[in-house]
Amino acid sequence: MSYLIGEALIGGYGGADILHGCTISVEKGEIAVVVGPNGAGKSTAMKALLGMLDLREGTVTLDGEDITDLSPQARVGKGMAFVPQTDNVFVTMTVEENLEMGAFLRTDDISDTLAQIYDLFPILKDKRFQNAGELSGGQRQQVAVGRAMMTRPSVLMLDEPTAGVSPIVMDELFDRIIEVRNTGMAILMVEQNARQALAIADKGFVLVSGENRQTDTGEALLADPEVRKTFLGG
Repeated sequence: MSYLIGEALIGGYGGADILHGCTISVEKGEIAVVVGPNGAGKSTAMKALLGMLDLREGTVTLDGEDITDLSPQARVGKGMAFVPQTDNVFVTMTVEENLEMGAFLRTDDISDTLAQIYDLFPILKDKRFQNAGELSGGQRQQVAVGRAMMTRPSVLMLDEPTAGVSPIVMDELFDRIIEVRNTGMAILMVEQNARQALAIADKGFVLVSGENRQTDTGEALLADPEVRKTFLGG
């Protein structure tokens, strides 16, 4: 069984279902990527896993425990962390204050975790006393990921982490995400830049209209003619 799995998820908003039985999962030490066209239910599936969506059917399991009925706050306490696409930093606070805010649930010494974040994201150490609102888009994303990691999660969920950044910054962010994966964390990521995301993915899910269209390794999906034609531009 996967470390985190949302199985046969059915649900949506205001009585209208967006998810129609999709299943998404990720193991520790793995990058799983969810791709698909606009309106496919990618971000909705992420919210369902985090408990931000009422499910009509389906289950969410974390490390063998059924967490379907737990609140988002309780799921964070169980080891889940989520980085939204927008409004994901406190712009009037310094980089270090942002990171410290990520440790709000902790009562122990956070200095070792802070040092680990600065090792993973050296630019954040250089700019730790600068307001997050003064940073570039890519640097803000690193702050957001670093703040999520301050909770010492076992699962890191990223919603469109490269939205609005340049190709060079996107490559750098993906390099950092790989480094985070290599620490043993499970990473689940929704991405519009499907080709680049699948290139670093251990596993990929192609959603269409809230259903699984394809599920395979990132490498296999990149090589699949139908996936390439329909979702990757040939």
